[in-house]
Amino acid sequence: MSYKPTLPRTWWLKHRYFVLYMLREGTVLPLVFLLCSLTAGGFALQSAEHFVRWQQFMAIPWVVAAQGLALIAALYHAFTFFRLFPRVMPVRIGAKLVPPAIMVAAQWFAVVAVIAVFLWLFMFSGPHYGAGISQGGSV
Repeated sequence: MSYKPTLPRTWWLKHRYFVLYMLREGTVLPLVFLLCSLTAGGFALQSAEHFVRWQQFMAIPWVVAAQGLALIAALYHAFTFFRLFPRVMPVRIGAKLVPPAIMVAAQWFAVVAVIAVFLWLFMFSGPHYGAGISQGGSV
C-alpha cells in the first residue's frame, strides 16, 4: 500500500501564480464563443435573410458583452504571451541579445498596426458593402 497525498480541489487558489495561470487558461472559453459566432456568420453569408438574422443575434446585449469579454480575454492572453516570449525564445542579432522590453514593445506595436490596418480597411476606405443588407436589400 502506497501513500497518496490528497489535495483539496481549491489548492490552486492559495497561490497567486496558479490563479493567474488558471485565468490565462480560462481565456479560451470566451474565445470559443467568438469563433463559433464568426463561423455562424460565415455560414450566414449563404443568403441575405440568414445574414440579417445573424446580425440581429450579434446585436443582442449579452452577445455584445460576450464579445467584449472575448476581446478582454484575447488581450490578457496576448499580454501574458508577450511577457513570456522573450524568455522562451530569446532573439540574438549577431552576438547581442535583443532586450526583452524591445521584443515585447515590438509585439504590441504589431498588434496596434494590425488593428489600425483593419480599422482603415473596414471603416475609412471603399464602399460599405454591408449597408444594403442590414436594410433588407440584396447583396
